[in-house]
Amino acid sequence: MDGIKNFLKNLLKPTSFKRTVFFLVSDILIAIFSLYFAFLIRFDFSLPPQYVRLFVIAFPFFIFIKIALFYIFNLYKISWRYVSLLELLKIGNSTLIATLVLVSSVFALRNYTPFSKILPLKFYRAFSSIPISVVFIDSLLFFIATSTLRISKRFYLEIIKGRQIKKGLRTIIVGAGNVGEMVLRDIKRQNYTEFYPIGFLDDDKRKIGAYIHNIKVLDSIENLEKIVKDYNVEAIIISINSLSHKKLTKIYIEAKNCGVKTIKIIPKIYDFEKPEITLKKLEDIKIEDLLARQAVRTDFKKVESFLKGKRILTTGAGGSIGSEIVMHALQFNPSELILLDIDETELFNMEVKISKIPYSGKLHFIVGDIRDFEKMNKVFERFKPDIVFHAAAYKHVPMMEYNPDEAVKVNIFGTYNLAKLSTQYNVERFVLISTDKAVKPKSVMGATKRVAEYICKAFNDSCKTEFISVRFGNVIGSRGSVLPVWLEQLKQGGPLTVTHPDMKRYFMTIPEAVSLVLLASAVGKGGEIMVLDMGEPVRIIDLAETFIRIHGLEPYKDIDIKFTGIRPGENLFEDILTAEEGTIATKYEKIFIAKENKNLSINEIENFLDNIGKIMINGNSDLLIKKILQDFCKKITS
Repeated sequence: MDGIKNFLKNLLKPTSFKRTVFFLVSDILIAIFSLYFAFLIRFDFSLPPQYVRLFVIAFPFFIFIKIALFYIFNLYKISWRYVSLLELLKIGNSTLIATLVLVSSVFALRNYTPFSKILPLKFYRAFSSIPISVVFIDSLLFFIATSTLRISKRFYLEIIKGRQIKKGLRTIIVGAGNVGEMVLRDIKRQNYTEFYPIGFLDDDKRKIGAYIHNIKVLDSIENLEKIVKDYNVEAIIISINSLSHKKLTKIYIEAKNCGVKTIKIIPKIYDFEKPEITLKKLEDIKIEDLLARQAVRTDFKKVESFLKGKRILTTGAGGSIGSEIVMHALQFNPSELILLDIDETELFNMEVKISKIPYSGKLHFIVGDIRDFEKMNKVFERFKPDIVFHAAAYKHVPMMEYNPDEAVKVNIFGTYNLAKLSTQYNVERFVLISTDKAVKPKSVMGATKRVAEYICKAFNDSCKTEFISVRFGNVIGSRGSVLPVWLEQLKQGGPLTVTHPDMKRYFMTIPEAVSLVLLASAVGKGGEIMVLDMGEPVRIIDLAETFIRIHGLEPYKDIDIKFTGIRPGENLFEDILTAEEGTIATKYEKIFIAKENKNLSINEIENFLDNIGKIMINGNSDLLIKKILQDFCKKITS
């Protein structure tokens, strides 16, 4: 009994072959009946006997022409479930061509008598006698029947069955553009089980009142609160990729105040040249989206040509920036990814994360310290990377003020080790992840990163490997950022701590920053310092107030804000990334090239490293290390 059940189950299981056979047989039957009914209609449903014989002789030729053209137009490869206007257009085109072929054949047989000597006499007489009106009636019937058959399943699932299914959350889609339409299409494909669209909101006045797949554009985004209340909205999907964090925050707070619990957004970094947005790709809004989201456009083809098929080594691969570089690089099909980090726990976490993503290349997870030259040499000798993304560094400004020797070891000597090995093993491109704090450096961290930039520039001028440095500001949501601190303080009932009421910083989310890093790395030339435009500086106090409001509380009323004073190495304002050199614009928005005034040779760099290395070995004070760093940075920036 089980065997019979399994047999029937497998028999009824849909496959590509079964679908092709089904449509092929159906089209043959439709071709026969459409031609027969065309004769009936032509002769007022009283078909003379001679035309019955004519039909029997002619229909195989009609079938052959129609089926052949359907095959040429790939109409047996379409998915029955997702038939669209494109497929109906193909049916129309193939039917039109079939009609032209058949009409031409009838005219040719009527007017050129030599055919009577070539073709069987019975076929020649019969085919040349077919009324032209029958051919046109047959074509119309055939088009209607085949189109109806192909759209029937979609009609049943989306219209008839759609009314019977349990509907999901009552949903408003913010943004009635291409992405919003894609979201709506996937909602329909999922039979409205998760979301049930009530309407669209869009600021384009020309779209208001229009319909997209029978769903109306109700109003502008400004009237979100009114629409949510009037239509009892339970979920909002934000489908505008260029929405600023201020506008996004406004929508989020208004929706939350109206009681909407489910708010989804499209991914921030998204290939709009190959658009494909589905419900699975929608994300919950994160705090960093609301505080620092920017519109970032990336030339994906340029990045793909840079990364595809390459062996890529990423240092600091378990950190915030390094891990995001790895996750971005995955989608461009490198041949190998080598993840290097000193923290084995973070590497393990990356292994788990990457295992959920389809990737056909090789993965290597290396626990190692960039200060260990021998270990790094073994890594380069074994994997021979084509591209190196150097993200490993000590970045915490106050902590490096307390431990300047460790900042020098990692940020300077670690970078030197990797740069030297990159030249020895013919790495194509070495990308240093730098910082805005390297501009007119006033902290140990900033000074060490500035020296690292000059190390890369010196090596670039003396070898084939191209060295590029990419500077950008703070990435919100990274490890060591203020958000986790504030979240913990919020759980404790406050207050939130801010160092100074006038403190300002440049911010961008991690994915947005990394997408620009990859593009800058792809378009930059050896020896250049690429500068990312981080937008306008943001007051930290404003971030704190927004953070409190996002959680449904009022600043200074429900949660207080306390000022703790500026910490060691910090400034009230970070210098803009172009403060010293000025910049040269590139053709890519938000990417500039810093104009460096000075170059240092490898010998000058190595002399400096020897001097500061001896001082550290001799156990000199932290103050002396800081002074040497400051003097060196003044020399190269003056």
